[in-house]
Amino acid sequence: MPKGDVILRFNDVSYGYGYNKPILNEVSFSVRQGNKITIMGQNGAGKTTIFKLITGELKPDDGSIAINDRMSVATARQVIPREKLDMTVRDFFEEAFEEKIYDIDPRIEKATAAVNLSASLEKKVGDFSGGQQARLLLAFALIQDPDILLLDEPTNNLDKAGIAALKQFLIDYKKTCIVISHDADFLNSFTDGVLYLDAHTQKIEQYTGNYFDVVKEIEARIERERMKNVRLERDIENRKEQMGFFAQKGGHLRDVAAKMRKKVDELESDKVEMRQEDKTIRDFAIPAQEDISGDIIKISSVSIMKNDKSVKKKVNIALKKKDRLLIKGPNGIGKTTLLESLIKKDTKGVEILPETRIGYYRQDFSTLDPEETVYNVLAESMIEGGEEDLRSTAAGFLLAKDIINNKVKSLSEGQKGLVSMARLVFSRPGLLILDEPTNHINFRHIPVIAKAINRYEGALIIVSHYPEFINQINITQTLDLEEL
Repeated sequence: MPKGDVILRFNDVSYGYGYNKPILNEVSFSVRQGNKITIMGQNGAGKTTIFKLITGELKPDDGSIAINDRMSVATARQVIPREKLDMTVRDFFEEAFEEKIYDIDPRIEKATAAVNLSASLEKKVGDFSGGQQARLLLAFALIQDPDILLLDEPTNNLDKAGIAALKQFLIDYKKTCIVISHDADFLNSFTDGVLYLDAHTQKIEQYTGNYFDVVKEIEARIERERMKNVRLERDIENRKEQMGFFAQKGGHLRDVAAKMRKKVDELESDKVEMRQEDKTIRDFAIPAQEDISGDIIKISSVSIMKNDKSVKKKVNIALKKKDRLLIKGPNGIGKTTLLESLIKKDTKGVEILPETRIGYYRQDFSTLDPEETVYNVLAESMIEGGEEDLRSTAAGFLLAKDIINNKVKSLSEGQKGLVSMARLVFSRPGLLILDEPTNHINFRHIPVIAKAINRYEGALIIVSHYPEFINQINITQTLDLEEL
């Protein structure tokens, strides 16, 4: 098929009308052969739902989706399902094909090499680091050699080298690619255009061109809408004052007041409802445990992975209140394993004050019970406060009443991240451990989260590959595992 022909089209597609909150409302857009498109939208707006509709995993309630019959589709998802973590690498990749593939091993080696990952075919998927699992997910899609490649937050957990390799891969990629990501610099390196999903109208606006230019265009439009509302609101208030004055006078002036009331109604209908993409989470604070002092945690040795072997290394780290430790290192060196060893409180080489409460933000959200409601998950973490505090804090994290009673498993990954952050507020930890806290999170929320971390009065340990975030944190110590 010639480059530039339309190969995917949504025609007035609606989805989610059987639920409390619709997701897509008469959405229409098209994608051409060889295009590289970004999907933008607020956490929970329905970006991943669009992918599932493209693959056929979900069916539209109304409208139609047309994909050229000769086009194959594959998705690199955000996370590996828990039930697949015990699979070997070979078994994992075999699931990419409906039929038995007899030359699967060389195909796996080619796909993993493309994402710069060396992996034993007998190794269990769950034994890989978060960054390595992200590469496995991408390789799982690439091994299918799809005509349309769908990437859902592909930079999450990737280190600097991994992101650079993925950028170059996509620049050189000749086929069609649709990407969901919050990494602006990454997107701008290859994007031809943007599908902008408005969470309020549940519609999509299609833009072409440079990613940063599109973002500026969208922001300018939002500002124009905001200023229009400001002007209308002033006019409405003035007319209401006059209307009240005339209504009290009686006679024909009451008719004047009635006409003015009609005009006010017309002005109200002209107001543009502010889109949810203009919302960010509210400023928040993570209260620190108060009844501890001195060295909250001391680390004298750590285990790191070198040449697929665990090696013990001596370190000398002590953290008091307001100390902030950044742990650095490439994917697979053992950063998350180190954090998980700290949680146990009985790991050799680690001393934590016995009474210390630990707040742990896990990158895979496995500390959240998928079968529990958001309300119960938050309530269980509360040290003090009542229902009003819970609901107010949840609302500040954009977890409104239409979300808070849902089960965790129904949330987007971004919403799970906001739930995890809200839990930290309620748990009042003395030691805060954050493992990639910006994964899946809308870029508008990043400065708010950084501000909260800087205000936190306890000891902090953080792992993050996102330099724009780390540069906003007042780091006091750095542990580079690669240099040990």
